Amino acid sequence: MTNSPLLSIQVITLFPEMFPGTLEHSIAGKALNKNLWQLKTFNPRDDATDKHQTTDDIIYGGGSGMLLKPDVLGKTIQRAQQHQKGHLIYLSPRGKRLTQDKVKSLSSQSALTLLCGRYEGIDQRVIDYHGVEELSIGDYILSGGEVAAQVLIDACVRLLPGVMGDENSAHEESFSNDLLEYPQYTRPEVWNGLNVPPVLLSGHHEKIKQWRHQQSVDITRHRRPDLYNKFVNKE
Repeated sequence: MTNSPLLSIQVITLFPEMFPGTLEHSIAGKALNKNLWQLKTFNPRDDATDKHQTTDDIIYGGGSGMLLKPDVLGKTIQRAQQHQKGHLIYLSPRGKRLTQDKVKSLSSQSALTLLCGRYEGIDQRVIDYHGVEELSIGDYILSGGEVAAQVLIDACVRLLPGVMGDENSAHEESFSNDLLEYPQYTRPEVWNGLNVPPVLLSGHHEKIKQWRHQQSVDITRHRRPDLYNKFVNKE
């Protein structure tokens, strides 16, 4: 057991019961149990002042849906930051796309505070006042930021020292070198008439390395031209 976690994560959410959720299983869950990372949730409802614990209100200028109130959310952020000051991130479809390079950067931080939106999102003044960074996990809409937060957390946690069983695993995965991962095979050697590529059975490590690299290049070129161009420009 480590004395202090490598990464402390605070999640501001109206649904704290959603955490740790999937994060208590597999690699992230084992790391959580080993105290390699720490998780704490903060509920804006606890900072509402009326008897109904109202956290949202109508949108100025009209429009459908409701927004999380800045006065309530501001108190929650203050409470979370007093517990552990962390880099503030709002999971939003209009944010910058989350990439593996960004994940590497975030995983090197000592603490992150994640804001999970609901309804139509949060008041812009919260973002402006606190200098919140907006990140998106993809070009689609979710019911709230909790699932996106779990995606970000899982991606960061697996890069922490001591989390992955094989330290080389993270370096060989998709996006690690701006390339998608090569195809992989296991027993049986023949399945439904399909054979494992002979080079993988050769025991020739240099040839296997070359084959895997070429497969990664070919797959990336066909499926993700944007990544391929980034890779080529680095070469």
